[in-house]
Amino acid sequence: MAKIKTAFFCSACGYESPQWVGKCPSCGAWNTFAQEIIQREPANVGNRGFSKKAHLVGDIVPESKPRIDTHDIELNRVLGGGLIPGSIVLLGGEPGIGKSTLMLQIALFIKDKTVLYTSGEESEQQIHLRAQRLGLTKAKCYILAETNISNIFDSAKEIKPDILVVDSIQTLFSDNIDSTSGSLSQIKECAALLQRYAKETNTAVFIIGHITKDGSLAGPKILEHVVDAVLQFEGDRNYGYRILRANKNRFGATGELGIYQMLDDGLKVVENPSEVLLSERDETLSGTAIAATIEGLRPLMVEVQALVGKSTYAVPQRSSTGFDLRRLNMLVAVLEKRCGFRLFGQDVFMNIAGGLRVSDPAVDLAIVAAIISSGKDVVFPHKNCFAAEVGLTGEIRPVQRVEQRISEAEKLGFERIFISQYSSIRSKNKEWKIEIVRTRNLFDLMKKLG
Repeated sequence: MAKIKTAFFCSACGYESPQWVGKCPSCGAWNTFAQEIIQREPANVGNRGFSKKAHLVGDIVPESKPRIDTHDIELNRVLGGGLIPGSIVLLGGEPGIGKSTLMLQIALFIKDKTVLYTSGEESEQQIHLRAQRLGLTKAKCYILAETNISNIFDSAKEIKPDILVVDSIQTLFSDNIDSTSGSLSQIKECAALLQRYAKETNTAVFIIGHITKDGSLAGPKILEHVVDAVLQFEGDRNYGYRILRANKNRFGATGELGIYQMLDDGLKVVENPSEVLLSERDETLSGTAIAATIEGLRPLMVEVQALVGKSTYAVPQRSSTGFDLRRLNMLVAVLEKRCGFRLFGQDVFMNIAGGLRVSDPAVDLAIVAAIISSGKDVVFPHKNCFAAEVGLTGEIRPVQRVEQRISEAEKLGFERIFISQYSSIRSKNKEWKIEIVRTRNLFDLMKKLG
C-alpha cells in the first residue's frame, strides 16, 4: 500500500512545501499555503530506464502536422491559423461568460473530425438542450458527463477522437491522488495526465478552467506552463460582445484578438468590429474621439469618451473604464504641465465604448483629444481619428504599423487621421484618400484641431 502523507501547496503558483510557511519562496505571495493529503507510489529508483536518447538538432526530422480548421475564423486567428494536433489549449473566463457555449459550438462546427465533449458540470440532457438551442445536433460529437479522468480515457480509447474537450479541469479527479476534485494536487495530476494523453495519441485537447476574483486562472501556475496555449474569454455582461485573447501561444502570436456577439442562438462572429463599435455613437456631443488601434494583427477603430466636470470634493476624481488608470493620470498631468490645460479641481472620467479594454499606446492621442473636447465643450469633426503615443514632455511619438491604421480609417470613411510627425510610412507611392495630419506635440495638436 502506498504511503499517505500531507504536503502544503501555494494556491498562487503551486509550490510544494513539507510544512506551512507564511510567504511563498517561489512567488512571494503571503498566506497562500493550504494543506492537502497526497498519495504517491513508492519510488523505485533502481529500475528506472532510459527510453529515449538525445539527438543532434540537425538530425531531428520535423513532423508535418497540418492544422485543424475549427470552422471559426476568430478562433483560428487567435490560435495562429488553426488547431495543432497533439496540442493542449486552456480556455479561462468568468462564470457565465460563455466558455462552455463557445466550446460546444466548436465541437459541433467541426463535422469532419470526431470530437469527444466531456463535462463534469452539466448532464448529457442539459448539453443536448443547449445544442438544440444552437441548432447544431447532427455533428459527429460525442457527449460524456464524467468527472473521473480514468473513465474519460477509457471512453477516449474506445471512440478515438481527434479533439477532446474537458469542461472543466476543476471538476476532474484522479484515483492516484487522495484529495478532493479542484484541489491543487488534483489539478496538477489531471493536467499531467491530459498532457501525456495528448502527446501520445496526437489528440488536440481543449481544457476549460475557472478564474479567481483577481481574474487569474484558478489552480497552480504550473497548469499554464503545461499547456501549449492559454486563451482568455472576457467581456462585460452588460454588453453583448465577448473578447477572446491569446495570453500564451506556442504555435502562434500572442496578443491576437477575436470578437463575438452573444445572441439567443449562441455566439456569433463579428467580422468587422470597427463598424459595430462605431455604429451607435452620437456625433453632435463633445468629449468623444476615435482611436485607430491594433490588437494582434487586426486594426480596430474604437470610440474614446471623456467627461470633464467641476469636482465637488477636495481631491478631484480620476476614473477609467477599459484603459489603465495610471496612464490616464499621466496624460492628465502632461496636459496640465506642458499645455497649461488646467484640470485642477476638475473630475476626469474616461471610457472605451463597447466594453472593450485597450492597452495600445496609440490610444493616447485620442484620449487627450477627448479630454480637450470635453473640457472646452467643443465638438471636433467626427471624421477625425487619432493614432499616436503621447510622451511625458508633450511630444507626439510614432507607433508601429501606422499604414494598417490609415487603411482601416480610410476604409471606414474617415477624412483625417492625426499621427506623429516622425511616423515613417513605407507605402509612399500610394495615394491615400484620407488626409494624413502630422503633429509634433500637444501645442501643435490643439492648433490644428482649432
